[in-house]
Amino acid sequence: MLYDVVIIGGGPAGMTSAIYCCRRNLRIILLERTSLGGRMLFANEIENYPGFERISGMELAERIKKQLEKFDVDIRYEEVVGMELNDIKKIITNGNEYETKSVILATGSENRKLNVKGEREFIGKGVSYCATCDAPFFKNRVVGVVGGGNSAVSEALYLSDIAKMVYVIHRRGDFRAEDSKVKELLSKDNIKPLFNNVVVEIIGKEFVNGVRLKDLEKGEEKFLTLDGVFIAIGNIPATYIAKSSGVLVDDSGFIVVDREQKTNIPGVFAAGDCTGGLMQITTAIGEGSIAAISAYKFVKNPYWRN
Repeated sequence: MLYDVVIIGGGPAGMTSAIYCCRRNLRIILLERTSLGGRMLFANEIENYPGFERISGMELAERIKKQLEKFDVDIRYEEVVGMELNDIKKIITNGNEYETKSVILATGSENRKLNVKGEREFIGKGVSYCATCDAPFFKNRVVGVVGGGNSAVSEALYLSDIAKMVYVIHRRGDFRAEDSKVKELLSKDNIKPLFNNVVVEIIGKEFVNGVRLKDLEKGEEKFLTLDGVFIAIGNIPATYIAKSSGVLVDDSGFIVVDREQKTNIPGVFAAGDCTGGLMQITTAIGEGSIAAISAYKFVKNPYWRN
């Protein structure tokens, strides 16, 4: 079967693209490696999405998923391992191959790693990248959150309602998060910021029992006893397959697109976190709709070939 559009990625950008493509009666398939919703699933509370004073990322994802079901979108949980981006494009997964006229890349981003000793060894044994997922394991325990942006502050606030004590370890002298979030964090009695500190090693036996910190001002190192470490230092784009298939990326690895979400390859579009920018749910949804409309124009009226 020759598809009009293959959408790779089931986060807010990919799901929005699928809705818009279906409304234009395009023959599509959506490929997602794990679960629909992407990083949105990790958001405990969303307070800046229009129409909702407060909603969890999981609930918002479920609402969008119901719209996909309404349009009977063909969703397949497969990992894309390769692409051939010729006139008729071939998408290769870990189980199948799909031919399509166009592609929308909505592959999102991945958690940035600290790359320190002990991090990889203790993943799932005290090291986590998702408080919403793993906080219940640390009820009345002492944990650390590494980072100083919105993600780190949000993780710390969520953990403060479950953990006994939350240390926020940040390499700078102040937070980079939204003022309202920082104000709330500083009002919590069981959250303690540790500014100008970096984690140089995560230490434990079977499970994490602490971290070795370096004070960047004094140059001194010390041991901090912790039961868990939540790492929230940003994301890196999941664009390796795209790049290896000839899609242009910038120096940071984000896919380069124009205002119509077009990449350097005709018929290939990209949207959401994989293109960089603000990395907000609303931004991803907007880009997903633009990418779908651009794909529709390409499939139905490829005017630049005339």
